[in-house]
Amino acid sequence: MKTTKDTARIAMMVGAAAMAALALSGCATVKGAGRDISSVGQAGENAIHKK
Repeated sequence: MKTTKDTARIAMMVGAAAMAALALSGCATVKGAGRDISSVGQAGENAIHKK
């Protein structure tokens, strides 16, 4: 039989795993956004210098 402590411990582990998953997916999103911003800057430079 599970106690309230066991249930709380399981809930905390599930919550921690969910937060870790969100943090890791957030890193990939920020990295992709950085690439997008960089490519926009490069396109702007190319337009200015008419490459």
